[in-house]
Amino acid sequence: MVMPYLFISGAEIFFILFIVVMVFGADKIPGIAKGLGKGMRQLKDATEDIKREIHKSAEKQGIDTSFTKEIEEDIKSVKKNIEDVGGTISRK
Repeated sequence: MVMPYLFISGAEIFFILFIVVMVFGADKIPGIAKGLGKGMRQLKDATEDIKREIHKSAEKQGIDTSFTKEIEEDIKSVKKNIEDVGGTISRK
């Protein structure tokens, strides 16, 4: 079963990509994608740092953090979906 992402069909995605190419030009798109990738990586690193600090602080205070396992599984699922989408547009 394929989930529609943001309720956008293939034709609409093609049209959006066409407009992006027309506005930015084909030579600038790899640079834009690289910048977006770096930004996503920085965001991921920042959220991991925050999560680690929260867990460390909770352990010092003696707070049970076992309930976060379910949330982490949901996050992994979302990350997998994002990687599946990003894998179709990444360079090889």
